[in-house]
Amino acid sequence: MMRVREIKRVLLLFIVCSALLLSTLITPVEAAYSGSGSDVILQGFHWNSWKYGTWNSIKNNADAINDAGFTMVWLPPVSASADDNGYLPSEWYNLNSKRGSESELRAAVTALNNRGIKPIADIVINHRVGTTNWADFSNPAFDDNNHAVTNDDEWGQGTGNADTGGGYAAGRDLDHTYYSVQSRIENWMNWLKTDIGFKGWRYDYVKGYSGYYNGIYNDATSPYFSVGEYWPDITGDYYASGDNVNYHKQQLMDWINATGQKSTAFDFTTKWQLMLATSRSEYWRLRDSSGNPIGAIGCWPEMSVTFIDNHDTGASPEGGQDLWAFDNNHLEEGYAYILTHPGTPCVYWPHYFDWGNDLQSKIKTLINLRKEQGITSTSPVSIQVADGSKYAAIINNSLAVKIGPGDWSPGSAWTLRASGNKWAVWTQ
Repeated sequence: MMRVREIKRVLLLFIVCSALLLSTLITPVEAAYSGSGSDVILQGFHWNSWKYGTWNSIKNNADAINDAGFTMVWLPPVSASADDNGYLPSEWYNLNSKRGSESELRAAVTALNNRGIKPIADIVINHRVGTTNWADFSNPAFDDNNHAVTNDDEWGQGTGNADTGGGYAAGRDLDHTYYSVQSRIENWMNWLKTDIGFKGWRYDYVKGYSGYYNGIYNDATSPYFSVGEYWPDITGDYYASGDNVNYHKQQLMDWINATGQKSTAFDFTTKWQLMLATSRSEYWRLRDSSGNPIGAIGCWPEMSVTFIDNHDTGASPEGGQDLWAFDNNHLEEGYAYILTHPGTPCVYWPHYFDWGNDLQSKIKTLINLRKEQGITSTSPVSIQVADGSKYAAIINNSLAVKIGPGDWSPGSAWTLRASGNKWAVWTQ
C-alpha cells in the first residue's frame, strides 16, 4: 500500500487539476503498471528501421543502450503484417516480419533482458487484417471471425457489437466486447511475456476502443509498464496556451481513468506546448495558471510519458512520417526539459543514434544527471521563471534547469554541470 504522504501527494495533484477533472475525477489509487518511477525509455526504432533489420540493430546496440542509462526499450510491432512497420498485423503468432526473423527478435529481446533492460512490445489490437482476405483471421482465429469484427466496420460483414472507439479503415476493427477477442489477445500477450521475454506494453491507437479493455488486458498480463498512444485532437486555436489547453490534457486524464488508472499515457500536451515555447520564444507557455508544468505532468506525472518525437511525429533517416516534428534547432532544449522533469521520459532512436555525437553526448549526460539526482516520475517542480526568453525550474530540490536564450542562474550555491544550445543544468 502507498505511504500516507504519497497518498496526500497524489490527492494534491488531483486538487490542482480539479478544473480539468470535475466530470471524471476518480478517487486516486496506487498507480498500476507504471514502472519504478526511475525509468527512462528508448524508442528502439523509426519509420525506416525495418530497412536495416530492426531486431539486429537493437541487439547490436544493446551495450550502447545500456551504457546510456536506458531502462526500457520500446520495440515496434512484432507480428507478420501487411505493412513494413507492423501496424497492420495479420498472424499474431507469426514473428517473421519485415523487421526481422523470429530468431533475430528473440536474440534482441534476450540481449536487452541480459543487461537488465526491459523490452516493451508495441501492441496493435484495435484492428487486424486477414491472412489472405478481409477477415480470414488465423494464427490465431477467433471462435467466430465475423463476430470478432464490429458491426460498423467498413467490411460490412462484421456481426459483433458496435465499435467502442473510433474507426480505422485500413484494418478490421475488432470487437473487444467479444469474449473470444479478449481471450485471444490475453493469451497472445502472455505468450509474448513468458515465451519471448517482453516486460511491458505500448498500446497503439487506443482511441479506437474503450480504455476499459486496456485495464482488462493489463490485469490479465501484469506488465511492468504500460503506456497508451492516446493522441488528442487539437481543436480551435493551435496557438492556445494556459487554461485554453486544458481540454487537451483532459482527454489524457479521461483515458487513464477509463483504464481504471492501470496505464500511463504519452504526454502529447507537453510536446505541443514545448514545441511552441521553444520555437516561438514563448516560454511562459510551460507554466499553467496554478504555477505547475503545463502538460499532463502537471496533473499526474506518475502516469505521464514525456517525449520529443516518435516514429509518427518526427523525421526519420531517409524520410518518414514527419507529421508533427520538433524543430531540430531546439532539440537540445526539449531534451533538457523532459529529462530533468517528472514523468517518464522517452528518447527517440534517431535523436540518440543518428543525429550526431554531440546530441547523443548531451542526452546521455542529462540521463546521468537525472539518475544521479534521484529525479523520478513524481519529483516536485518549483518553476522559478517562465517568460518570453526563458524557463527555469528547480526539480527535486537538487537540480536546476534553464532553457531559452535569456539569462538566469540559481545562485552561487549551485554548480553548473551541463549546458548547450540555449539550456543549462546545475546541481547542489
